Amino acid sequence: MKHALLFAASLAALGLTACGKEPEPAASTPAATLDATDDAAALPAPATASEGQTFANTAAASDAFEIESSRLAASKASSAEVKRFAEEMIKAHTDSTAKLKSAAAQATPPITPDPKLTPMQQQTLTDLGGKSGAEFDKAYVAAQVNAHQMTLDALKAYSADGDVPSLKAFATELVPIVTAHLNMAKGM
Repeated sequence: MKHALLFAASLAALGLTACGKEPEPAASTPAATLDATDDAAALPAPATASEGQTFANTAAASDAFEIESSRLAASKASSAEVKRFAEEMIKAHTDSTAKLKSAAAQATPPITPDPKLTPMQQQTLTDLGGKSGAEFDKAYVAAQVNAHQMTLDALKAYSADGDVPSLKAFATELVPIVTAHLNMAKGM
């Protein structure tokens, strides 16, 4: 309630100033009755990422993880099937990144996806880097199932309730593609 009163008082003062009128003294606004201990609480909260920005960052990090983990698989996997899957993932997620950037650029204002990996994604890459042969193959496939399931969940949620039309269309377009990747990974 205090924040709403401060916000309303600030808007009123700005509106009167813009019209060339002097605002009423601060003592007449309800927000002025706050004591000094409320000053910190009255400060605006730091800006948080919009829903669209958060989704774009999640999708970008997912693509980055898929590409990096699949590059490891292309060189470390012992199974030809795993190596083929990895090559497909590199291509598919490179394409997905380009589509994401295009969809994000169409937002108003434009969004720049941040592909920074989550700590979990980074730890998974580190763990994969320490494995080889059949042990690597098993860990890579498990990581792919997990990553694709999490990505599919995020895409479905944004496709249903997203706030940026171009990103919502991107999410909707990718649902069947990521579903196919998940099923491929589960089948290995």
